Amino acid sequence: MTTNKVITALNAVTATTTSNKFYVGDASRVAFLFRRADHSAGSTSFAVKVSMDPAGTATPVMTTLNLLIDNVTNTNAQTLTRVAAKVLSANGDAFLFLDPFVKINWVEITATETTDGTHSAFILVETD
Repeated sequence: MTTNKVITALNAVTATTTSNKFYVGDASRVAFLFRRADHSAGSTSFAVKVSMDPAGTATPVMTTLNLLIDNVTNTNAQTLTRVAAKVLSANGDAFLFLDPFVKINWVEITATETTDGTHSAFILVETD
């Protein structure tokens, strides 16, 4: 039976913030929703770090992930666009996916603020 869960990693923070580390080692699919609101100027850069440390690790060692699949338009001739971070320069949402061939155990998200706004990040986890 498939189960879906949404983890609120960052909830309307108003400064550069790094989330807690969340265990997602049982996930068959992982996606991310990044949100910027209350924009008047500047931007928010959302970056993801991951770890392969086992469940129960007190302080997983995190590494920048460059394998997020961006939800951008491609032609049939292009490959998927993989990024390490997503920048939002206006109010709105961005949806990114973890490459399904990449298995991770831990994830954390950093929202880096330039000027203003509120910044939220959600981790969408599907388990089989």
